[in-house]
Amino acid sequence: MIDPRLIDELIVPFLREDIGFVDLTSTIMIDADATAAFDVNAREDLVVAGLDVAIAVFQRCEPGCEIDARVVDGDHVQSGTVLARVSGKARGILTAERTALNILQHLSGVASLTAQYVEEIEGTGAQLIDTRKTTPGLRALEKHAVRCGGGRNHRLGLDSGVLIKDNHIAVTGGLTAAIARAKAEVPTLTKVQVECDTLDQVREAADAGADSLLLDNMEPDMMRQAVTIVAGRIPLEASGGITLESIRAKAESGVDFISTGKITQSAPAVDIGLDEVPGA
Repeated sequence: MIDPRLIDELIVPFLREDIGFVDLTSTIMIDADATAAFDVNAREDLVVAGLDVAIAVFQRCEPGCEIDARVVDGDHVQSGTVLARVSGKARGILTAERTALNILQHLSGVASLTAQYVEEIEGTGAQLIDTRKTTPGLRALEKHAVRCGGGRNHRLGLDSGVLIKDNHIAVTGGLTAAIARAKAEVPTLTKVQVECDTLDQVREAADAGADSLLLDNMEPDMMRQAVTIVAGRIPLEASGGITLESIRAKAESGVDFISTGKITQSAPAVDIGLDEVPGA
């Protein structure tokens, strides 16, 4: 679940951006005491993510509304499924509609695309993980959506772990020196991961005490050689150029993890609508 305190913090600027000073249309067109019921409907097959955020948006705009959630985040649902029913004063509910649907459609899109990637590598032993390639301000929500789709999270932020990349190595003066410096300074429970472009780097980083290796833009044949070199001493992560078409072959190389920014950067929003329930 997403921390409710984080949700409360995030939705304030979401609503400020969309409403401005006042929802002119709803205020002019709908009487203050008019009530209605609306269903949040899935209009395609999808994996649900962000329903709690959408509910919080409705409740912020219409505190007296009643929410009947029919599913939970992580559920795989078919087109036509009612995700939730929202009842109460219509003006506030309709003011919330676009913001609530935007975040629900986006996060469910991330979860749905993640689920496709997870399905592609089923049975290989490799696990799908995300990256820091997220929408600014939405990282916690998008990483939650990845979990809903069956993936796992990499670093939540730069303070979550050490990842030594090519520029760090260049400035430090060498791979072994960079690892030694990181291992000497890092908190004792924090892992040190090293990005490797070549098999020579794989050998050097594994021998120098790295806790895990990121195999950057390697083809499956080279990745299999890296797996042989490491021989199970530390986990291996494949990254770079990962697509739905290429991920299976890379997973079958024997790596432990596969990371891709596509599940957060390139996920299309799914189709979810808010429809009035006649006579409800």
